[in-house]
Amino acid sequence: MIKITQVRSCIGAAPKQRKTIRALGLKHISHTVTQEERPEILGMVNRVRHMVRVERATDLAGKGRGEKR
Repeated sequence: MIKITQVRSCIGAAPKQRKTIRALGLKHISHTVTQEERPEILGMVNRVRHMVRVERATDLAGKGRGEKR
């Protein structure tokens, strides 16, 4: 899992980049979402890497993989 935080505004960004930010689930600056680390998501993050900050969500590791909580 990765945590994605929007750090720059979409104002002045290309329409394709705005749509990518929205598709990631980000709505405004400082908004953070947690996504699975899949090739599709990593490709989207790569497209808008100048507008987001990415961290590994280590506290959520293991959950959702059939393990007891």
